[in-house]
Amino acid sequence: METYGRGTDSARTRRRVGIADFAVTGDGAVLTTSGLGSCLGVGLFDESAGVAGLAHTMLPTAPDDADNVAKFSDTGIDAVVSAMRREGATVGDIRAKLAGGSAMFEFDSQEESIGKRNVAVGRTTLERLGIPIVAADVGGDSGRSLRFEGDTGVLVVKSAGDERRL
Repeated sequence: METYGRGTDSARTRRRVGIADFAVTGDGAVLTTSGLGSCLGVGLFDESAGVAGLAHTMLPTAPDDADNVAKFSDTGIDAVVSAMRREGATVGDIRAKLAGGSAMFEFDSQEESIGKRNVAVGRTTLERLGIPIVAADVGGDSGRSLRFEGDTGVLVVKSAGDERRL
């Protein structure tokens, strides 16, 4: 699902981002997602343009024949940045916040977990694009839910009764 547009009364609007999905807002909407375990949540914000995006990616790297680019950390981040640019964002002004990437399964070793690989690919992709990561809440072994405030760029991370603002 891609969400675009500028509105007049959208500061209260919430847009849900599903798994292997992303949304972009130029109207200050709150973008939310839940169920981040090994998945990676990437909040991107261009304060000067008032454009924000949130991706919920599942796997690190897309195969050449991927039918859903939002499913993968590398192509998902690229897709959000492209959509933000169409809304008026400038890549040099975008800042990133990451959450998720947990080791959720017993068979996940800390070195080889899908979550850790998602985070590594996310960091590499953002570095390639020249987008700095200004905050991160990644790793561990618990799930997370996110609320990304499109008008301020604040990322609220909820996990096991804990809430953090990045």
